[in-house]
Amino acid sequence: MHTHEFVYTGRAARVVFGAGKRATIGDEVRLLGARRALVICGLEQRALGESLSAALEGASAGLFDRAAMHVPATLAREARELAGQLRADCLIAAGGGSAIGLAKAVALTSGLPVIAVPSTYAGSEMTPIYGITEGGLKRTGSDLRVLPRTVVYDPELTLSLPTALSLTSGINAIAHAAEGLYARDANPVTSLFAHEGITALARSLPTLAREPSNLDARADALYGAWLCGSVLGSVGMALHHKLCHTLGGSFDLPHAPTHTVVLPHALAYNASAAPQAMARIADALGCDDAPAGIHALARELGVPVSLAALGMREADLDRAADLACQNAYWNPRPLERAPIRALLQRAFDGAPPALS
Repeated sequence: MHTHEFVYTGRAARVVFGAGKRATIGDEVRLLGARRALVICGLEQRALGESLSAALEGASAGLFDRAAMHVPATLAREARELAGQLRADCLIAAGGGSAIGLAKAVALTSGLPVIAVPSTYAGSEMTPIYGITEGGLKRTGSDLRVLPRTVVYDPELTLSLPTALSLTSGINAIAHAAEGLYARDANPVTSLFAHEGITALARSLPTLAREPSNLDARADALYGAWLCGSVLGSVGMALHHKLCHTLGGSFDLPHAPTHTVVLPHALAYNASAAPQAMARIADALGCDDAPAGIHALARELGVPVSLAALGMREADLDRAADLACQNAYWNPRPLERAPIRALLQRAFDGAPPALS
């Protein structure tokens, strides 16, 4: 990447970072000029949703607490209709990628501004990317209307995130930065974000595994996730993300653990075509080989390293390979079905990544 020739598009978003900052949610709603905010969360984050709704005082329009993975289209329509009935003029997405994804789907068709209060390290709060699942297929797109206008990062909220999900969510964030380093539209600014984001997560996740209540490590991981999410929102993704969307949307595998399992194998597939990116990923991880380093990190953290452990059926690997090769998309190495099928087999078995 030559620094004298690139395009960088900054995404306008207000970021408020710090322990306890969720208490300022009412101020953030008022800064947007809004008066009636609908809080969106999942059932497991209902307590968070209720606390934010209470902190809004008179500015709360209500609470929708049924956000689900992969944003079912029927749920998006239901939440949008409720927002209309309640005369909401703002959405607050509280929790993980499911809540933020649902708020984005509502914003896409309603134009309502979104304030995100993430409690995981997924990073979708920094992107204009949305996904909606209908008829067993996940449709994704990019639209600036869904990009949250404000993001409140409060590390205290991640203390309630189960340790296993914290760790897979962190590797999910690393995936955004890793693919950002070999993106077709990579640039020096997002590459700096990517390297720093991977570095912060690689140093904080092992501490989190040992000390889940370590607030400094939680803050460091959330900082890394913000940077990685900014990369995801600024440059294109490739094979890894396509595989994970396929496995999640068509086979209903859990989002962050799927990213965790697939990442070392997707990096190995692209390694020969993106040597500079692999060198930067390895440097950020503090190792010599990027795919092996990610696999070793997952093993050190004790998180799943096989698709079989996530409930994938071996009989579905052929169909997954077929789906991953449909709808031509850019990747540093051309898409070849046989090596992709082999990649999926290694991921299913939990084998170490192999260059192919």
